Amino acid sequence: MGAVVGDRGTHFRVWAPNAQRVFVTGTFNGGVDRAHPLERDDNGCWSIDLDAAAPGDEYRYLVHTTDGRVLSRNDPYALALTNSIGNSIIYDHCAFDWGDDAFQTPAWNDLVIYELHVGSFHAREEGRPGDFHSAIARLPYLRSLGVTAVEVMPPFEFAGDYSWGYNPAHPFAIEQAYGGPDAFKSFVKACHHNGIAVILDVVYNHFGPGDLDLWQFDGWSENDKGGIYFYNDWRSSTPWGETRPDYGRAEVQQYIRDNALMWLEQFRCDGLRMDMIPYIRNVHANEDPNDHLHDGYALLQQINGEIAERFPRALTIAEDLHGNDFVTGAVVDGGCGFGSQWDADFVHPVRNALIVVNDDDRDMDAIAHALTRRYNNDAFRRVIYTESHDEVANGRARVAEEISPGAVDNYYSKKRAALGVALVLTAPGIPMLFQGQPLLEDKWFSDTDPVDWSRFSEMKGFVRLHRDLVNLRTNRTGFTRGLAGQHVSILYLNHEQKVLAFHRWMEGGPRDSTVVVLNFRDQAHDALPLPMPSPGTWKVRLNSDWAGYDEDFNDHEIHDSATYDDGEYWYAPVGLAAYGVVVLSQD
Repeated sequence: MGAVVGDRGTHFRVWAPNAQRVFVTGTFNGGVDRAHPLERDDNGCWSIDLDAAAPGDEYRYLVHTTDGRVLSRNDPYALALTNSIGNSIIYDHCAFDWGDDAFQTPAWNDLVIYELHVGSFHAREEGRPGDFHSAIARLPYLRSLGVTAVEVMPPFEFAGDYSWGYNPAHPFAIEQAYGGPDAFKSFVKACHHNGIAVILDVVYNHFGPGDLDLWQFDGWSENDKGGIYFYNDWRSSTPWGETRPDYGRAEVQQYIRDNALMWLEQFRCDGLRMDMIPYIRNVHANEDPNDHLHDGYALLQQINGEIAERFPRALTIAEDLHGNDFVTGAVVDGGCGFGSQWDADFVHPVRNALIVVNDDDRDMDAIAHALTRRYNNDAFRRVIYTESHDEVANGRARVAEEISPGAVDNYYSKKRAALGVALVLTAPGIPMLFQGQPLLEDKWFSDTDPVDWSRFSEMKGFVRLHRDLVNLRTNRTGFTRGLAGQHVSILYLNHEQKVLAFHRWMEGGPRDSTVVVLNFRDQAHDALPLPMPSPGTWKVRLNSDWAGYDEDFNDHEIHDSATYDDGEYWYAPVGLAAYGVVVLSQD
């Protein structure tokens, strides 16, 4: 489908089963309405080969309906547009030079994700959104931070120049304000050059609702609903309009499948994050069997099954947030087949523990459960975070802002924000940061409020804390291999002290077994006796209270600890700052 460039000209093909006639018009024929009629086949598709049509030419379809109307439509498979209400542009995937790009996606247990929104990640200038070229300029920062993947919020052509991206008007086209398809490919290529994988956020639970040429595409509809691409009954309803795709139509299934695979094949993305799949597998995102969308569930299985077979290193991530193992269960076992899923059972209790005012109200059992939660008995079937585009907007704010509204630079905000990110980067799971988080951004996320990069100079220490934690998580120091392992056990949990210590390991032993100690109370400990997994000296790999991370921190002196045997366990006296984190391992 779409406009496919060949050795001679362009092949146009469009699905419009209820049309009486279809024409293509564009810059290649001077905009003449009826110069090039398409020929219909038995499957409701119309096609034509035009030698004169070349990459860069603009075009539209003129769909003549059975009741005498003429509908001017953009190509549903358009790969580029002048803008969301402009014209489709013929685009040749083969023309882009990928150079020597042979990037291999890191193993999932080595991933540290940084979520970004192209328009606000790095603005080109005041009053204009950022684009993929301006984002490329900030990749050295991400490389120095140590992240191994970026998750790009939806960059598909949407109404206007500003949007979160969850209103895709043209799902196959990259937003022109972001630079179009070549700019995105350049971004992917540059990310790979910097050792960073690219995970793309895709939206299949609804389309639009604005600037949506798919709506009643060929003139047919029922109940005044969306026509051939959408459900035309009660199943059409979503929180974003009456625009849920008809997952039961073979052509719509193919449309969504082709879209998902294109980002991996033609744009060389390393994974997909799928937005709010409860609205794909269920009408009202509940577990009522009367509302189940079995066709939507089957489509998720089909897409994930094909990706797993053809791109085994690619990671598919579900936003489901219902805590269901079947989301990341294998397709052969009846599951959806996603590689991982955003974990509400981590973010909500951890954010609450960080934000609540009184230390006595911090629920240590909830934190311990968040730490040990897993899906399908696999630690990396979940993505864990304290900030995402959803968690820092829609009535919520950045963690530091929630702690101290209007004063994110105060002691308590910095201390507890550091505590949160340390837990994210040491707990079992695939950790994720949100843009601006290492800079201690204030307020909340907005697509018109760019990341304040001027804070980098004053927050260099806080950025270093994030970098040091990421380096420990990815074992770049060679002493904390266990943070990429499957295993975790709680070593110490004290509700009065609000102290939690846990052991992470892959195979165990020196340079592998890693102990993390977190203090959720504003009270320091000079030598807290803590049980250790093995005897010997446990060396401090990170102390979040180091003054080098922030001048307001106390630089509470913490030393390596040698264990002693009480006849049953090995203990080590561990120093711990107020709201502090200590990471230890053995040589």
